[in-house]
Parts: sequence; structure tokens; C-alpha cells
Amino acid sequence: MLAETGQILLLLAFTLSALQGIFGIYGAHALNGRLMQFADRAAVAQGLFLVTAFVALAMLFMASDFSVGLVARHSHTMKPWLYKLSGTWGNHEGSMLLWVMIVAIFGGAMALFGQALPATLRARAIGVQGLIGVGFLGFLIFTSNPFTRLAPIPENGSGLNPLLQDPGLAFHPPFLYLGYVGFSVAFSFAIAALIEGRVDALWARFVRPWVLAAWSFLTIGIALGSLWAYYELGWGGWWFWDPVENVSLMPWLAGTALLHSTLVVEKRNTFMNWTLLLAIATFSLSLIGTFVVRSGVLTSVHAFAVDPERGVFLLGLLGIATGGALTLYAFRSAKIASTTTFDAVSREGALVLNNLLLCAATATVFLGTFWPLIIDAILSSNNPLLVSMREEMGMSKVTVGPPYFNKTFTPIMIGLIIFMAIGPLLKWRIDDPKRLIKPIAITLLLCAAFTLLVSVVGKAVFGGLGIGLALFLLFGSLKSFGEKVRAGKVPMRQSLRLLTHLPSAAFGFLLGHVGLAVTVIGITGMSVWAHEDQHALRPGETVEVPGYEIQLVNVTESEGANYARQGGQINVFKDQKLVTTLRPERRFYPVEQQMTTEAALNVGLTRTLYGAIGESDDEGRWQVRFYVHPLVSWIWAGCVIMALGGFISMTDARFRMPSRASAPELQTAPAE
Repeated sequence: MLAETGQILLLLAFTLSALQGIFGIYGAHALNGRLMQFADRAAVAQGLFLVTAFVALAMLFMASDFSVGLVARHSHTMKPWLYKLSGTWGNHEGSMLLWVMIVAIFGGAMALFGQALPATLRARAIGVQGLIGVGFLGFLIFTSNPFTRLAPIPENGSGLNPLLQDPGLAFHPPFLYLGYVGFSVAFSFAIAALIEGRVDALWARFVRPWVLAAWSFLTIGIALGSLWAYYELGWGGWWFWDPVENVSLMPWLAGTALLHSTLVVEKRNTFMNWTLLLAIATFSLSLIGTFVVRSGVLTSVHAFAVDPERGVFLLGLLGIATGGALTLYAFRSAKIASTTTFDAVSREGALVLNNLLLCAATATVFLGTFWPLIIDAILSSNNPLLVSMREEMGMSKVTVGPPYFNKTFTPIMIGLIIFMAIGPLLKWRIDDPKRLIKPIAITLLLCAAFTLLVSVVGKAVFGGLGIGLALFLLFGSLKSFGEKVRAGKVPMRQSLRLLTHLPSAAFGFLLGHVGLAVTVIGITGMSVWAHEDQHALRPGETVEVPGYEIQLVNVTESEGANYARQGGQINVFKDQKLVTTLRPERRFYPVEQQMTTEAALNVGLTRTLYGAIGESDDEGRWQVRFYVHPLVSWIWAGCVIMALGGFISMTDARFRMPSRASAPELQTAPAE
């Protein structure tokens, strides 16, 4: 009955989503209070229905009900309970149900927490959110139904992809979707604002926490995916510019620009058109990520599905959502005009540059990701025009990898970090650049000293420059925060008193920038000082590597919960003293007929020791990979700090919307 119940709930949610979209938008147009109230209630009910449907699917997985095709394909009776649960969303159909559930939850939250907004604005935004739900629920029900029954019923299932049987990746998709779908709220309110022809501080104050939440969740999701790839795939790298990695990075970059842009709308009542365009672009990039993972246009270990027919459906949704939004923007954006001006040397000017650099970085990643696809499409086409074009231009298959991104993306991010350190020191509207000469000069001198020290001690100029860049951002952020409490200008007691009265967004700003500085330090350490060795060793043999000696003690075989294990023991010595013992594994999953590598890590504050074993040869020697990765853990620690800063900023009292009773002037649509 659970499968049938879930199916009925999907159909009910689809119906409610359509009514929510129609009544929300039409009710606002007709100033019909009853229709707008129905849209509110439909949004809440739809959220409850889809949460119940998702719980039903999770229960089917936990019970190993192989009469449901999805469970039979992605679960097994011998699988640990955690991976039975994560199997709910560790596949295409289940992940899409998770996606539409989050869309509906956010729609219900918009109705519950947006009561102080103008009724027509709220109704239109909830209506747009409902239409998004219609598209994806239609996709789920008609092409990817997770509750389809299977006959005959197998005794055991096929099991979940072994690469996904990992705690880090079990929670990677939910965080990623909370980020992707979270940007749908900004998108819906951008469309509503374009229809209304008005954007103001109240709009920005309501949208900004949603953007903060989406950005923070997406930061955690990307970090979890990066960490999983680091230790699970056995490559020992933190980022590979994989196409699916790139399509998660693009909405993060655009969302970062949107986050800063909404701040200007709230504070200075300018950047309105630009902010609306960013809201549309950010969610559109999230949809592109969904399309890429499920269409088969790109091959990746991260991909959920490779069904071209599903890809065409998603491409149609993407075209309707993005094309419709941009068309509306073209016709309506002229009605929304900024009411304030600012000088080039001002905080607004710095944020303009911030946004331009972030958009340039996004465009660079987009081009590097999709350019090979464009070339492949031209090369494989039989269209006479395209055939003539490729013959005249001598086109051939191209690949885009780290060299391209290192030469294009990295310089843009360096410029961005420099201006992130300087921008917060500027005043709103207009400032005197001479005022900043002294603090910037002091900061540069401190960073130059550290750069020289690191370059000499670390014997790497680029390493010193990378650390110096991170410290420049760190010192600039601390200087900006210090000015808020007038540090050094008033007695310490008074500064502490000012500190206790700062809004939480100020602490969130500091943590966000500090987190990025920590991540840059980690990237520098990994890029400049990492050392990697691979040796073929017999059990008992020892080999010297830079700074350490490693000994393969033995390799034993045993049985795990649902896999056969080959476990190695690697002793690591430094100056003839045992530093640690690493126990990497190779696991063979008989149900899926797949082998995985489980690296062993010894994580320290300044370095991570990484060990992995490969296959053995005919002479009994095992391939042993041993990496020394300085500061690599700082990459993910910085991401956690950034996300924490976003969540702290969300608690700012200024984002708490007034109650309906305290803001009667906001209720512009009379109830009928």
C-alpha cells in the first residue's frame, strides 16, 4: 500500500501545484483575496503531501520491498541501514522526488513566513513556485515515477552503486539540492517583482535570508562532494574540474554575486535590475546542473542518469523557465529603476566590481564545461552548413582540463580576493581613496613580510604569494570588522560593548571572508607543497619518501557487511619513530560486481597523510600510493566556516519580517 499511497500523493501534489500556480498569479492580478489565500494553503498542503510521499519511499527502501522497481534496482537485503536510507535519493527517481519535495517545502515556507509582504507580491511568488513544482512533478510522474511496481518480484535487489555507499556522499545530494532549490525562492520573487514592477528594501530583506540559506547549503554540498572524491575515488585530489563539479560551482559563484547584490538593494535601494537578473541566472544555472546530471550529455562518476529522453524533457523545462523569465525581464525591467546614485570609489562601486568578477568567473567555467559539447555537436552533425563550417575551420575534437581553468579562472579569483579585502573598508555612496592609503599600506607590508617568510622557509615563491593573498583578505576583513567596534580608537571596554551590540550579519560577514581565506591557504598548500609517491611493495618492505619512511606490513582479506575486503597496513615513520599506521582497503561488492578504493587518512593541523593500495602483481608486490598533502584539510574547514557565516547571518534580527498586525500598510490586496 505504501507505493500506491505515494503515487496518489504525487498526483494530489501535482494537482495542488497547478492550482497554486494558477490561483496565486491570477488571484494577485484580480486582487481576489480568496484565491490568494487558497494558493497559500495549497503551497502548505503540497509540502505536506510530498514530505509524506518521500517518507513512504524511504520506508519502502528500509523494508527492502523489492516489489517496487526502484528499490529492487538500488537496494539489497544485505546493505547497511544507512545506505538503504540514502538509497532513497541515491538514484535518479528518488533524487527527483527529493528535489520536488524541497521545492514544495520552500513554497510552503514562503506562504507561512511571508505574511508581512504585500499580498499580491507574495501570491505571485507562490504562484511561480507552484509552476516550478508543476514542471518537475510532471517530469517525475510521467518519466521517472519512483513508485512503479515490479513483476516478478526478485528475492534480492541489485544494490546501490558502491561509490555511493559512503557517509559523506549519503548526505551530499540533500545539501546540494537544498542549495539548488533554495535559489528558486529568489527566482520566484524576482518574477513576482517584475510582474509588480517594484523592488524595494522589504523585498530584499525577505529574499536575502533565503539566498543565504541556499548559498550555505550549497557550500556544504560542494565541500562534501569534494571530500568524498578526495578519499573515496583514490585519486587524492580535492577538485578535478569534472563537468558535474563545474555545474555545481557555477550557481555557487552566481549565488555569491546575488548575495552581495541583495545587500545593496536592502541598504541603498539600487542594483534592483541587476539583482533580478542575477536571481534568474542563479536558478537557471541550478536547473542546468540538474539537466547535465540526468541527461547523459556529459559523462561523470557523479551522474545519476544517462537517458536522452529525460534530458529532452528537462531541457524543455529549462528553456521555458529561463526563456520565459528573461523575456519577462526584457519587457518589464525598464519599469524598475534605481533611486540612488553612487561614486565609483564607494562600497557600491566595489560590489559592482565584485559582481562583475564573479560573473566573469562563472562565464569562464561555463565556457570550459560546455565548449567541448558544442564542438562535438558540430563534428557529429550532418547539417551541410555545419559540415562546411568544420571543414573551413579545420575543427577537431577538443578537451578542456585544469590547464584552461588555471590560466583563466585563477587570475579572476585572485583579483576578486584582492577587492574583497579592500571593498568592505569603503564607505557607502562616496569615499575618499586617500583615506585608505594608510590601512592598505600597513596590510600590504604585513602580507609582504609573511609572503617573504613563507617563500624562504617553504622554498616556493608561488606558495608565499598564495599565503600572502589569503592573509591580505584575512587582515582586510579583520580591519573592516574592527572599524565596526572602533578598535584602537576607543577604550577596550567600549569596543567590547559595541561588539555585543553588533548585528549577527556582521559576524557572518567576518566568518564568510575568513572561511574563504582559510580555503585559499589550503588550496595553496595542496597546489604547491603536495608530494605524491607510488611504489610496488611486498609485505614487510620499507621505502623512503621525502620526509618519511613507509612500510607495507601486510595485506589481509576479510568479509564486510556486503563486500569482500582487502585491507592493508602501512606503518609511517619519521626519523625512525612511528608516526601513524594507515589501514587502506580495497572492497569488492559481489552484487554490483564492482571494486572500490578506500583510502586511509591521518589528518593533522598542517598536513594530511594519505595511503591507498592497488592491485598486486604476479610477484606478490602491491601498488602502494602514499601522499603528503600540506594544509589540504583547511580547504574543507574553510568551507564549513563560510557556511557557518551564512547561517549566522540568517539569524540577524533585521531579517525578521514584521507581523501582519504591525504592518497593515503592506496588505495591498483586499480579501473578498
